[in-house]
Amino acid sequence: MAVLRIVANLKADDPSLARSFYRDLLGLDVAMDHGWITTFAGEALSSVQVSIASEGGSGTPVPALSIEVDDIDDVFARAVAAGFDIVYGPADEPWGVRRFFLRDPFGNLVNILSHAHQA
Repeated sequence: MAVLRIVANLKADDPSLARSFYRDLLGLDVAMDHGWITTFAGEALSSVQVSIASEGGSGTPVPALSIEVDDIDDVFARAVAAGFDIVYGPADEPWGVRRFFLRDPFGNLVNILSHAHQA
């Protein structure tokens, strides 16, 4: 038996509001849209991961999602310009990531990060 995929399911009264964040800001494609559920996907290959945490690191709350990007400063600038609620950072963390936290349109705390070698 092998786990092939783990999908995060975030509750939203109006899933269409997710497009401004997950498609427009982060560049994900709409892979499925049934009105009651919209699934966003990227083309990058990823491994199956699930993190269980007592805190988000550096004394921050645990985010609902962590999304790794190739250009953290570009995403941060676009998030600020779009008026998203930046909650933390950007910060260079001692474990080798640069990151910031923001809220998606539904109030979910999202950790946007790049590893130091990608910054």
